[in-house]
Amino acid sequence: MNATVTDIANAFLLVYAGLFPIVNPVGSAPIFLGLTRYLSDAERHTLALRVALNGFFLLLGSLFVGSHVLEFFGITLPVVRIAGGMVVTAFGWRLLHEGGAAETEQSGGAAGHPVAATDAFYPLTMPLTVGPGSISVAITLGSQRPKGATDLAHLALLGGSAVAALLAIALTIYVCYRFAERTAALLGERGTNVLVRLSAFILLCIGIQIIWNGYSALTNGGQ
Repeated sequence: MNATVTDIANAFLLVYAGLFPIVNPVGSAPIFLGLTRYLSDAERHTLALRVALNGFFLLLGSLFVGSHVLEFFGITLPVVRIAGGMVVTAFGWRLLHEGGAAETEQSGGAAGHPVAATDAFYPLTMPLTVGPGSISVAITLGSQRPKGATDLAHLALLGGSAVAALLAIALTIYVCYRFAERTAALLGERGTNVLVRLSAFILLCIGIQIIWNGYSALTNGGQ
């Protein structure tokens, strides 16, 4: 067995440090809270767990099979960034301009009804939590796995470290979303509204930046 503690720690840190700033559960927590403010605490906590699990499996699939799927369909990473950036931009724009009527409709629809699993995936998991930026980074990290190695135990340990890093990301998402209401209690209704709109504007800018990065990579002939 050739894997060392340093190799395992480096694999863990590479995945966690590469994904955490892009997933950014701390910055997404206010938007999560704004979209779920009319749900009960129990429903919100359950939803936070579902989003964390969805994010974990989405990143896991992107890390280990994402590059193979793109290669099969002949899709390049810049195209993924452009398409995903458009989704993020559209979501940020809608959230930024969502008025009181939309909030009232959401409260009426949410009151007294269990949250469906599909509600946890879109838009809370994708694109809010795990967007095209996170997916493209996970695919890139997965495509850089050592190939042709003969030491299967080494590869298994490195793969286990990557999975552990994704679990740590999921745990961070859950903690940030699970306790988001405590931040709201400090900010109050008006402060939460301001923070949600500000976060939505930043999300809109991120979407445009992702589109621009994908376009720049295409025009430069990059992958």
